[in-house]
Amino acid sequence: MGFREYLEKIDNKGILRKVDVEVSRKLEISGILKEVEPTPVIFNNIKESEFRVAGNVFCTKNVVASYFGVTTADLIPMLSEAIEKRTAPEIVTKAPCQEIVESNVDLDKIPILFHCENDGGNYISSAVCVTRDPDYGQNLDFHRAMQFSKDSFATRIVKGRHFSKFLEKNGELDVAFCIGNTPNILIAGATSVDIGVDELHIANALEPIKVVKAKSVDLLIPAEAEFILEGRVYLEQRHFEGPFVDLTETYDAIREEPIFEVKKITHRKDAIWQALLPGALEHKLLMGMPREPTIFKEVNETGVKCLDVNVNPGGCSWLHAIVQIDKQSEEDGKKAIEGAFTGHTSCKHVFIVDKDIDIYDPLSVEWAMATRFQGDSRMIIKEKEPGSSLDPSAEPGTKMTTKMGFDFTKPLVVKGKSFDLADFPKVDVNKYF
Repeated sequence: MGFREYLEKIDNKGILRKVDVEVSRKLEISGILKEVEPTPVIFNNIKESEFRVAGNVFCTKNVVASYFGVTTADLIPMLSEAIEKRTAPEIVTKAPCQEIVESNVDLDKIPILFHCENDGGNYISSAVCVTRDPDYGQNLDFHRAMQFSKDSFATRIVKGRHFSKFLEKNGELDVAFCIGNTPNILIAGATSVDIGVDELHIANALEPIKVVKAKSVDLLIPAEAEFILEGRVYLEQRHFEGPFVDLTETYDAIREEPIFEVKKITHRKDAIWQALLPGALEHKLLMGMPREPTIFKEVNETGVKCLDVNVNPGGCSWLHAIVQIDKQSEEDGKKAIEGAFTGHTSCKHVFIVDKDIDIYDPLSVEWAMATRFQGDSRMIIKEKEPGSSLDPSAEPGTKMTTKMGFDFTKPLVVKGKSFDLADFPKVDVNKYF
């Protein structure tokens, strides 16, 4: 299923809201999307462009689970299996993403959004970036890009990622920024795997896709994407990038970042631009959810039975993890804390709960803290470890931070009051009203 086919599906169900009045890509579209999130919206009349814009499309785990026809509890096992049993997609010679080929590049014709008032410029935030290294093969990743001319962006390349390693090794790289993708491709692009793994193979294992060779660069790209921006990124050619709203909903710093020069644009007929609000629910989901299988795996490898993981929006879907376990030993809580930090090294706070706690309900988790937690015996403090550069409170320049783990599980042997939730009678209220 392609991006637009999914939009048609939710439109037929009455889920997709439509804006037919004229709107601007500068501040207006982003404001509307934020006001109505998580409701998906398509904008049919853009002041500065002939193309339509759709956003808030995949904001919650329930929506993603529904896309794949599974429950939210199935997502972690499904993604874990796709990583382990990835498969190569079918290669085709003709693809919807190349129905129109634009050799005369003019980025001003595309509805690249200006999201927030203090942004450094129009930003691509939803692009899955494909690149290739001669030794390691293809890589799929997310990189935001700030437009500064009709054919160029400054693109944020985070140190340590595979793209960064490829660029430092080669000096410059062919790239394809792919916009208008479904969750299998978006999630695969956000997944951390070993260098040399083509994440498009993970996407294909989640749901079969087709790929096609790009027109001007030697890369295989998703055939059903709406837009493809082909070009080259240069390590030594730089331009200021930022400010831009980060995952934490705070402004990131201004930096000198590599230039992405666009050489060719291809797109579908009547292409739809995929908007992704920075720091909002969809951004958080795509960042946090791919970290849940790694936490799940590492907690289980400590000998603790992990049931579910929620890298929750309240923790910016990056800095917090709520881990549900089936406790068998009094040491399981502390073991699970260590496993969670191993599974997601950027995590700052880890919360371990029993199987009777709803990890998607903040009130339920807070209730466990209030009734089952004692700080002197159930808290682990890890002083000054590398955390996340996204954390505004981390030590500037080093990202050193204090990490804490909280064991909210109840004791296996109860010596005082009960720790169990009382059950109320189940009744059919329709009989009474």
